[in-house]
Amino acid sequence: MSRPLMHALGLALCTAMVPALTAQAPATTTPIQKKEARMTTLAKGSFEVTVAPLSEGARKGVWTPGRMSIDKRFQGDLEGSSQGEMLTAMTEEQGSAGYTAIERVQGSLQGRKGSFILQHNALMTRGVPGPWTVLIVPDSGTEGLKGITGQMTITITGKEHSYALEYLLPAAP
Repeated sequence: MSRPLMHALGLALCTAMVPALTAQAPATTTPIQKKEARMTTLAKGSFEVTVAPLSEGARKGVWTPGRMSIDKRFQGDLEGSSQGEMLTAMTEEQGSAGYTAIERVQGSLQGRKGSFILQHNALMTRGVPGPWTVLIVPDSGTEGLKGITGQMTITITGKEHSYALEYLLPAAP
């Protein structure tokens, strides 16, 4: 499959899956152990994203993989940037696909600096969105964000991207 076609398919997958999924909350939650007093917090804002193909590949007859870089700039309660990679898989059935991604977010979350890792997972069956989760990887927080847990919901309206990050964070030292 040609590089332009792979790029178009990957972007089509992202574009087709994400808007239809935005009304759904993540289907999976992270178990949180009670070691100290924690408070659930909601951070909201917007972000800009750039997605670009990284390599080309094909598994004939079953699925077509795609690999893309992800670069984001966050504004709002979360100020910072992220870098990551996305893997996509499209089947021969039109509109059936899946994606997974990992991105490292670095910046300031409501005044606390550090980084954490997000893991994405989404499915679509014949154009119908399925489960979609964006979770903070356990124990991935650093510096002022050490111990963070939670999940993110992404909303896309036209070309505008926004996030809602529901998280738990130990009290500041």
